[in-house]
Amino acid sequence: MTQLATETLQSIAARIRSHVVDMCAGPEGGHLGGAFSSADILTALYFSVLNVDPERPDDPDRDRFLLSKGHAAVGLYATLAERGYFPVEELAGYGRPGSRLMGHPVRAVPGVELPTGSLGHGLSLACGFALATRYAGRDSRSFVLLGDGELQEGSVWEAAIGAVSLGLDRLVAVVDRNGLQLTGATERIAPMEPLADRWRGFGWSVREVDGHDADQVAAHLAAAPWEPGRPSVLIARTVKGHGLPFLEGRAASHYVTLSERNHARALGALEVS
Repeated sequence: MTQLATETLQSIAARIRSHVVDMCAGPEGGHLGGAFSSADILTALYFSVLNVDPERPDDPDRDRFLLSKGHAAVGLYATLAERGYFPVEELAGYGRPGSRLMGHPVRAVPGVELPTGSLGHGLSLACGFALATRYAGRDSRSFVLLGDGELQEGSVWEAAIGAVSLGLDRLVAVVDRNGLQLTGATERIAPMEPLADRWRGFGWSVREVDGHDADQVAAHLAAAPWEPGRPSVLIARTVKGHGLPFLEGRAASHYVTLSERNHARALGALEVS
């Protein structure tokens, strides 16, 4: 799939972040930090990589995407709305009674393949999609976005073993490596570095990238599979809350309810970033 229209991926990502800010200024707040760290990744996927059609969300030949870090749903919703799966105006109802835009993604939202957010399960689900499309004789790829904190779950590594043993080379994982989880730095809580070597040790084809360079993210993901017979994982180095000076790189950005003042501050920062 090619980039839509003439807009840059960076300008689309900026607009997605502005939608996230608006949703996080609502009465329910939202997981801003992880949505901001993954905004460029989601933009690259939906506007340059994935073979999807918002007018045919259940096309059997579509690529599949799973947001394993389902708490970053506000970022996915903003991306799906910008891509045309549902009206952008619907984002204003996020978290309100009767809205289908809940705190974690559900199938009622066009473009959402499965409910996610029980951390550690997304890679297993993506393995299932990859295996099913193989049995169906289709060339579709299956993508999954993981948070780095959820790599502490043993189920992730069980799925990593299974993907290699099954030779699921149409499976592509992306790790949003922002280095922070709810309670602090991932390396303080459960060290994972050298992370790339860990994935290689499980038999995956591994690349690393600046996760805020949407063009580079897109180039790597579009080229997957990188090695025949091996699943691919892109470790995207990111910053939690990227683009908001008063929140970026802070665990406090994990979940926020923006005050009127901070809502204005955030929108102002995005205009000049």
